[in-house]
Amino acid sequence: MKKFTMLALIAGLALGSASAQTALKIASLSPLSGGQSDLGTQIKNGAQLAVNEYKAQFKALGFDLSLTGYDDQADPATGTAAARKIAADTSILAVVGTLNSGVAIPSSAALAPSHVAMVSPANTANQVTDRGLKNMNRIVARDDAQGPAGANFIVDKLGAKSVYLLNDKTAYGEGLATEVKKALTAKSIKIAGDEGTEEKSDFSAIIAKIKLTKPDVIYFGGIYNQIGVFAKQLREAGVTSPLVGGDGLDSAELLTIAGKGAENIYFTTVAAPADALPAAKTVAANYKKAFGKDIQGFGIFGYDAAKVTLQGVLAAIKANGNKLPTRTQVESAMRSVNATGLLSGTVQFNSVGDRKAAKMYIMNIKGGSLVLDSTLDVKAPIN
Repeated sequence: MKKFTMLALIAGLALGSASAQTALKIASLSPLSGGQSDLGTQIKNGAQLAVNEYKAQFKALGFDLSLTGYDDQADPATGTAAARKIAADTSILAVVGTLNSGVAIPSSAALAPSHVAMVSPANTANQVTDRGLKNMNRIVARDDAQGPAGANFIVDKLGAKSVYLLNDKTAYGEGLATEVKKALTAKSIKIAGDEGTEEKSDFSAIIAKIKLTKPDVIYFGGIYNQIGVFAKQLREAGVTSPLVGGDGLDSAELLTIAGKGAENIYFTTVAAPADALPAAKTVAANYKKAFGKDIQGFGIFGYDAAKVTLQGVLAAIKANGNKLPTRTQVESAMRSVNATGLLSGTVQFNSVGDRKAAKMYIMNIKGGSLVLDSTLDVKAPIN
């Protein structure tokens, strides 16, 4: 009887200890369904790996840490609706997201009145941070760095004298193509064409114009699910000019969609491939074990963005006497964080939430594989 009583007491103490844990959540916001779900799922899964690593550290402080994933479907309205749900859940202190700049802009605005901090692993449009919101931060380079990098590659490496510009009519694609055009024009490169398109299945009219103007290079600011179809039809029409894009092409799904058309394609990306980061080997193995797939660039940056987020939350907890901080305290701590131990290097933000120093990677598709062409160091504008 005494033995039973002692066991019951131990069990009761264990339950009491477990119940003393305070729920603390971060959220991910990215496309988990639809045509861009490959990249969005990478972001969420990368964030989950970081949360798994930090659970014990939060538990020691009395917090039960978890990640809640929200699906924005790469749609601004859906993302904004999800942001409002996040704002209503007071146990969520910060957000890792989004993939698309067009989703980040309204979503961060919806979260701003509730002071829910965001750390983006992917958004590059200048206006994401140029609006000056206190809650919006990103760990990747801006369009005004990525656009010129793409333009310089087109001119210096590909030797182009004329370029046909396309964009997908989103904040991301249009903003990126605009920066590329600006840089090309400054170099006196002929713009053979410049148009936006939401077409997803039949690019014959656009390809006819390209065949007529015969540009040295085609630049398409957009996402892999659209550009993959375009690339396939472009090559089937006999156009062999190099196709260049931005980090929206940074998905292994591009090769599947484009098929044999996935050759002579280049893209700038703000997310490093795993083989470019020696420290990513262990994380890549953990990702494969947990999710049964290989980690890609945005999985790595989802992981890093979540680590930045969690270090910001921990800083707010410490500043609050190891007690649960307010969202405003987390928002403030995030902007001044000095995040270390990341795969992509130390992260510090300037006054508007841009990463002070970042890297840009130029990838090439050769023989059905993504190959790293070159790496560039970029700095955020002074703010």
